[in-house]
Amino acid sequence: MGEADVIPLHGPGGRPRPRPTPRRRSLVPPPAETPPEPEETPAASLPAVPAPSGPSELERTVTEVAAFLRRRLAGRYTVDEFGFDPDLNENVILPTLRPLYERWFRVETIGVENVPAEGGALLVANHSGTLPLDALMTVVATHDDLPTPRNLRMLAADLVFGLPGAGALARKAGHTLACSPDAEALLGDGELVGVWPEGFKGIGKAYADRYKLQRFGRGGFVSAALRTGVPIIPCSIVGAEEIYPKIGDLGPIARLLGVPYFPITPTWPLLGPLGLVPLPSKWYIEFGEPIRTDEYEPGAADDPMLVFNLTDQVRENIQQTLYRLLSGRRNAFLG
Repeated sequence: MGEADVIPLHGPGGRPRPRPTPRRRSLVPPPAETPPEPEETPAASLPAVPAPSGPSELERTVTEVAAFLRRRLAGRYTVDEFGFDPDLNENVILPTLRPLYERWFRVETIGVENVPAEGGALLVANHSGTLPLDALMTVVATHDDLPTPRNLRMLAADLVFGLPGAGALARKAGHTLACSPDAEALLGDGELVGVWPEGFKGIGKAYADRYKLQRFGRGGFVSAALRTGVPIIPCSIVGAEEIYPKIGDLGPIARLLGVPYFPITPTWPLLGPLGLVPLPSKWYIEFGEPIRTDEYEPGAADDPMLVFNLTDQVRENIQQTLYRLLSGRRNAFLG
């Protein structure tokens, strides 16, 4: 029988051999691995978040109309001694005229710096077009195109205030009779006043006489400017002559209706109501350099020769400007 190997319980030197420490299973689970932090995405690659948009044009319009109606119903608006209603003019009358001014006639203004930003001033313009649309477009020009918007207070003929509805509306728009007391009162209050001295002679002239100024009356507008010491601003309007080319006049019908003339144009009365649509000519309105009146002696308004000379100076200024504007115009409808 062979000898068995003996496993010594002690290591060399008689020392006991250390026993291996048994591994204990931990009841606490190992900590979870922390996931790597995501890399930051550049701001440029992030989808754009639309900024909150303001109210739409329709919403703004509805809000403004509602506010206007509340003011009217509550009576929160003012009217001056001439009947001028600025709130109605700003929110109803001017917005009604702007489509004609901006899109139909495409009016361009020149020399707006010649109209004073404040204080009394008398604007004197040529008149034409069969219907007085030139005056209405000038009202829009002085409000919308000047660096400082101003309300032009027109001096109109008695006929305007005798028409049903038109007279009351003209008053609310700020206009009054073409008479010296009213003109001087407005100028003295620092208003911008407009006058068309040709009157019905200018607006009702034949198309063959277009852009030839008629007589400027007796110069009452010059006397009003001299008495109040305000500047006179010549205003030249090109484009109005072509909107209703007057080629004839039915005098008997005009006398029957009590109006200065009953025009015949290429479209009226042949096309009926459609003939009332103005032709879309291209307009230019130029404001000339002011003519000062505050340098004259008191009582100058009573000097007929001075009044005549100033009236002729204003008329000649407008006529020469009309010729210059016409010479630079290629086409009545394209400009």
